Amino acid sequence: MCRSIKTLRPPYTEDVTEEDIRAAALQFVRKISGFRAPAKHNAEAFQRAVDQITQASEELLDALRVRGAR
Repeated sequence: MCRSIKTLRPPYTEDVTEEDIRAAALQFVRKISGFRAPAKHNAEAFQRAVDQITQASEELLDALRVRGAR
């Protein structure tokens, strides 16, 4: 687990921006790829992964319902 990725759902974080979600996706891709910055020949795949994980994360956060929350 990437310890630098913070929880992005209530009650841990109330105001989550797309920038927050993208930063978490970038950290995740960096961790699993082992690259802080990809080589030029891997840049497209790296960016595509960040985009897809950002989208999946947004969908997940939109779908979650926290018990006791309004």
